[in-house]
Amino acid sequence: MKTVVFICGSTAIGKTSVAIEIAKWLNTEIISFDSRQFFKELKIGAAPPSETELNEVKHHLVGQLSLSQDYNSGDFETDALQKIKQILKTKDQVVLVGGSGLYMKVLCEGFDDMPKVDPEIRAKLKLDLKKKGLMSLLDELGSKDPVYYKKVDKHNPQRILRALEIIRATKMPFSSFHKKKKVKRPFNIVKIGLNMDREKLYQRINTRVDSMMDAGLLDEVKSLLDYKDHNSFKTVGYREFIPFFDEEVNLEQAVEEVKKNSRHYAKRQLTWFKKDSEIKWFHPEKLEDIKTYLPAVLKK
Repeated sequence: MKTVVFICGSTAIGKTSVAIEIAKWLNTEIISFDSRQFFKELKIGAAPPSETELNEVKHHLVGQLSLSQDYNSGDFETDALQKIKQILKTKDQVVLVGGSGLYMKVLCEGFDDMPKVDPEIRAKLKLDLKKKGLMSLLDELGSKDPVYYKKVDKHNPQRILRALEIIRATKMPFSSFHKKKKVKRPFNIVKIGLNMDREKLYQRINTRVDSMMDAGLLDEVKSLLDYKDHNSFKTVGYREFIPFFDEEVNLEQAVEEVKKNSRHYAKRQLTWFKKDSEIKWFHPEKLEDIKTYLPAVLKK
C-alpha cells in the first residue's frame, strides 16, 4: 500500500532538514502540516524552509496563504488529502512534516462534520476577542464545554474561536461533534517523532531566536502590524513584539518573551505528540537510525 510518512516534533528540533533527507532518500515530495508556515508573510519568525531547502525537494502547502485569510483544520484536511492523492499517483511514499499536532491528527483520523456557521457569529467573536481579551472567551468556553476546555491549547485563539462559534451557533458543546471512530485512509501511515534532551532543545530555541533577530525579525513584525488583530498573526515570535511597538516593554524584554514562549510552545507540542503511541521516536541527528527503521514498516 502507498505510505504517508509523518515527521513531527517540537519547534527548532530540526524537522525540516530530516524531512528533506528522508524525502530525497525515498525519491518523493514534502507536504507541510506546520500551521505557521502556511502564511507567505511569515518569512522569518515561522522558520519556513529556505529557498535552498525548497529547491532540494518539492514542497507543498508552504507560503500559500495570506495572513488576511481564515484557514482551519478542515480546510487543511481537504488541501492535504488532494496533494497526497496527487503525489501518490507517481510515488510510493510522500513525506509530511510539521509541528501542528491537530493537523496531523486530522489527516490520520479524519475531521468531524461540523455545522455551517453564520459569518456574523465569527465576526462577533473576533470583536469580543479584541475588546474583552482571550481570558473572557476561555471563561465562556470553560462554562459551556468543560470537556473541550480541558484539552484545548489555551494559547491558541483560533481553536478557541472555532469552538465558540460552533457552541454559539448550535447551543451544543463543541466536543459533542467529535467523532468516535477514525476514518480509514487509502494509504498506510508511518509516524516518526524527533526529540532530544530538553535543555539542549531550549538552547537551540534561544539560539534560533537570536538568529531570527539578526535576520531582521523585528522589521518583519513591524511591516505586518496591520495584521495584528488577525488570528494567524497572534503566534509565538510575532505577538510578543506588539507591547514593544506600543512602548510598554523594551526590545530585550520582548526578545526574552519570544524565547520563553517558544520554549513553552515546544513543551506543549511534545506533550501532544507523546500521547500518540503510534509515533516512533528518534534523535534528529540519528538519520541513519530512521533509514534503518523505515524499510520494514514501509513494506507492511
